[in-house]
Amino acid sequence: VLKREKHRLALVAAATGASHKFFLGTDSAPHASHLKDTTGCAGCYTALSALELYAEAFDAAGALSQLEKFASFNGPDFYALPRNTGTVTLKREAWTLPEVLPFGEAQLKPLRGGETLAWKLI
Repeated sequence: VLKREKHRLALVAAATGASHKFFLGTDSAPHASHLKDTTGCAGCYTALSALELYAEAFDAAGALSQLEKFASFNGPDFYALPRNTGTVTLKREAWTLPEVLPFGEAQLKPLRGGETLAWKLI
C-alpha cells in the first residue's frame, strides 16, 4: 500500500543507497478494478512495468549506477545463491502504460496506468 511521501522517500533512499541489505522484491497485487474501487483491496499492480518504475526512481535519485546491484546482485548474495547470468536491457524511451488490462472477466488498473514512463524494457 502506498503511504506517505516521507515513507516513499525513505524507501527510495534505502534502495538507492550503498547498503547491500536492500534488494528488489516485487509484491505486485493484481485485484480486479471493481474490487479495488469498492472494497479497498490493498496493494498495487506493477508486474507489467516494475523494472521501468524502478529505473525511473533510481534515475530521479541520481543513482542509476546502483540499480543493477539492487535488482540483480544483493538478493542472491544475501541468500548465498548464485547470481543469474542472463541479462535484461532498459532503454530511456518514453512509452505509455496501458490504462487498464484484461483480467479474466474484469479489468485491472496498473499503477500509473495511462501515464508515460521514461524507461522501457526492450
